[in-house]
Formats: sequence, C-alpha cells, structure tokens
Amino acid sequence: MTLLGRSLFALALLLAGSPAAFAADVKAGDLVITQPWSRATPGGAKTGAGYLTIENKGSAPDRLVAVSGDVAGRIEVHEMAVNNGVMTMRPLEKGLVIEPGKTVALAPGGYHLMLMELKSPLKQGDKLPVTLEFEKAGKVAVTLVVQAVGAKGPGGEGGSMMKQHDHSGMKM
Repeated sequence: MTLLGRSLFALALLLAGSPAAFAADVKAGDLVITQPWSRATPGGAKTGAGYLTIENKGSAPDRLVAVSGDVAGRIEVHEMAVNNGVMTMRPLEKGLVIEPGKTVALAPGGYHLMLMELKSPLKQGDKLPVTLEFEKAGKVAVTLVVQAVGAKGPGGEGGSMMKQHDHSGMKM
C-alpha cells in the first residue's frame, strides 16, 4: 500500500470512530439541530445530561417545550447559571425559546437536557434516541452520542470542567 493509500485508510478509520462522522444535522421546519451528545456516567448514577445546538433559520420564534426518551424516566430542559458564586439549576417550565435568526447551544454550564432516573449508566459510544418537541416544528427525533466522562463537546475531549458541571453523580 502506498503512503497516500495508508494515509487515506488511517483517515477513514479515524473518521469511522469519530462521533462527528455519524452525527448528521437534523432539520425540522425552520430549525436545524446539530451536534447532539452526552457524557458517560459512572455506574449507579441516576442523572446525566444531553447537549446539542439549535439554529432557527426562520422569521418566527419557536420553543423547545418537552423532551422524551427511553433512556431516562424523565427528561427536562434545564438552565444552569452561576450567580454571586453560587451555581443554580432549574427546569425551564415554559420551555426554551429559539429566536428567529439565532442559535441556542445546549452545552455544559448552561442550557442542557437533564436526564433523570437513568435506566442504566451511559457508556461511551452509546447512542441515545430522544424526541424533542417544539411548539411549531413538532416532534423531532435526534440521537445523543455518548462521549467520554469529562468530554467538553461532541469531539470527545476530556477536561477538568467535568468536575464543575457534571450531573452524573447528582441525586434528585
């Protein structure tokens, strides 16, 4: 095999194992949902979190009002914030608005999907189907790809931020 052939083969193997290689954009009405992912949890954990990005390419707002999936007893849209050095987390009772022409990132340390009453630990490489429900776009199926414990994003990088914003050990 030539050097170019070996390089292309190595690249193909790398991409095949990369979550970004199979995480396709999902379009629903005016919304584009990208990079759905989660983090692995330790055994016995009852909670986890899901992350993704939602872009509204339309001219009217839409709202993420509910989330469901077999992975957990319930899934809520949450907001995390630090106020005066105190971390607070709360469910968004009225959902999450995605304004027209804007992009909302659900990411560690901010908005996220709170997976409660996990049926089993989340393991790196797992694919978790969930259904997002929007006021206008309706129900949208996406798959959260589970990254390593401590991952900062869908590329699977680890980091110390996990200790600060990881929900996997929380008891509800």
